Amino acid sequence: MFTVGRNAWYYVGLLAVAAIWGANFGFSRWALASFDPILFTFLRFGLAVPLFFGLLWWKEGSIGVSVKAGLQLAVIGAVGVAALEIAVTYSIKYTTLANASLLNVAPWPIFAALFAPLFLKERFTSRLAAGGAAALAGVCLIILGGEGGFDPSSDHMLGNGLALMVSVIGALYNLACMPLMRTYSALRVSAWSIAFGSLFMAPFTAGSWAKVDWSGLGSVHYAVLAYNILLATVAAFIIWNACMFRVGAARANFFRYAVPLSAVIAGLVMFGETVTMWQLFGGVFMAAGLVWISTERRQPLETPAG
Repeated sequence: MFTVGRNAWYYVGLLAVAAIWGANFGFSRWALASFDPILFTFLRFGLAVPLFFGLLWWKEGSIGVSVKAGLQLAVIGAVGVAALEIAVTYSIKYTTLANASLLNVAPWPIFAALFAPLFLKERFTSRLAAGGAAALAGVCLIILGGEGGFDPSSDHMLGNGLALMVSVIGALYNLACMPLMRTYSALRVSAWSIAFGSLFMAPFTAGSWAKVDWSGLGSVHYAVLAYNILLATVAAFIIWNACMFRVGAARANFFRYAVPLSAVIAGLVMFGETVTMWQLFGGVFMAAGLVWISTERRQPLETPAG
């Protein structure tokens, strides 16, 4: 049955987050000329932690979780934030951008759909399969239709393996958060997972601080950092987790396919990069697949606390 109804705003939220994350490829390209990648990632998440807990206290009047949930969130933060983001950084370093983009993004929703029954009572429907296949075809055209293409040579095997690992870890991270959001709000789950992730990421920045010419940083660098903290982390993680809880992890993760499209648009606007006809076709396929997914009725889950 074709119906979007009250879930419409959740799909809009997922698309908005995908647009923010895609545009962040362009913004971060400016900053990474001056920052070590892992240090920049740590600053993005570490500086967001006080904002998360400030919002949590202001909105819910407390910040705590049970010891059991805290241990779960520590594991989720260590693997789903620290390990994930470090793997993303090194996958980009050891393979081409096209390879990293394709292997990071394309398999993620598929793994989420495959692993979902281990965490949740989500049914993989024929509409989800058809829409996901169309969206997957679209994202492949968007990435492979660019100038870089896909390079399967052995020189990139390490980076390719790390990129594929990102898809597995990312899918498990999203799914592991879902049961916790039956008890705690998306804001609380996001705050604690990112706090633990930042804590575990900190040791990897030990040799990076002295490499930055802090006196040479300008307003653009701080604006990009603010974008990363306020929009790409605080707002994006809260909105994504809240919307994902409402529409389901498998369905929500297919909306990650809009990230490369947003990145291509960012490259066009910020750096004058060209957009090919194949990428335009890919955008149409991807949009059609996501619309098809979003028009399927799904029973809402329990309302989260807070």
